[in-house]
Amino acid sequence: MTGGAGFIGTNFVYYLMKRYPQYRILVLDALTYAGNLENFSSEIKENPNFRFIKGDVCDAALVLDLVREVDCVVHFAAETHVARSIFDDRKFFKTDVLGTQSVANAVLRNKDQIRRFIHVSTSEVYGTALYQPMDEDHPLNPMTPYAAAKAGADRLVYSYWRTYDLPIVIVRPFNQYGPYQHLEKVIPRFISSALLGEPLTIHGDGTAKRDWLFVQETCKRLDLVLHADDADVIGEVFNLGSGFDLDILGIARMILKLLGLSENLITFTPDRPGQVQHHISSTAKAEAVLKVRPCTHFQEGLEKTIEWYAANRSWWERMLSMRRVEIVDKDGTVQFY
Repeated sequence: MTGGAGFIGTNFVYYLMKRYPQYRILVLDALTYAGNLENFSSEIKENPNFRFIKGDVCDAALVLDLVREVDCVVHFAAETHVARSIFDDRKFFKTDVLGTQSVANAVLRNKDQIRRFIHVSTSEVYGTALYQPMDEDHPLNPMTPYAAAKAGADRLVYSYWRTYDLPIVIVRPFNQYGPYQHLEKVIPRFISSALLGEPLTIHGDGTAKRDWLFVQETCKRLDLVLHADDADVIGEVFNLGSGFDLDILGIARMILKLLGLSENLITFTPDRPGQVQHHISSTAKAEAVLKVRPCTHFQEGLEKTIEWYAANRSWWERMLSMRRVEIVDKDGTVQFY
């Protein structure tokens, strides 16, 4: 599992070790700002079926050595933040594209033993919805350096399936939320600000809408992809979404209401460059092929997320300075997002 100490990776480790305690899990993570070895409890770290290696997915020799030891690969590792990609896009293309090539090539070199290679892409590759809901055949129109890097990785992995017939499945998560998510993302940023009694800052007018999926539901879907019959999933793309969309302003208001705070804490800042206005996932393919069932209601997942951040302040207080990123707008103005 590359990037296994990040947000979704951490949750998936916990999910797998609880559901399949006999599985051996090998995690590779560079432990950049978004990865944290402290995410794992002592029980996980001391489990003989868990092994952690600090390393970069761009280290092709290391990746090759590790892939030789496994029969399934789940590739989470990526730079993922839109604003950071505007600030430092070169790093995104190195990790997201060249790192993905390292992993795909290692799978190719070990083709005979790899049963499943799951590449975790993103809904950001679609850009703003041309039609709703967005299905897996929606045109790719990335609107930020991050999205472009992930689109490159997405299509690179697809090419390895077409060229080499590797056992590849591509998943495109829509907006995720839940425990262990970095404060640079909007929901934990809002929650941490609210818990501190600070303003909740919204880009633009807050009408941009996203599809939201609780991370435990994401883990269930990845489990289904991992264990599905080859004929059903190899070479396929699956959206990981809920089919439920809500605007950013609505989320801020809901968090404040759940915490008993005033909406006067909401403030606004200029819109972020490359902003996607609307994302909502079609769930039809996942329901038909993977037999995905109705998922956790957004408010229920949000309540669980707020409870986790309220109970784990020491985990997130160390990253308060990373909630905002400095970028330069088209007119040369410095903004913080």
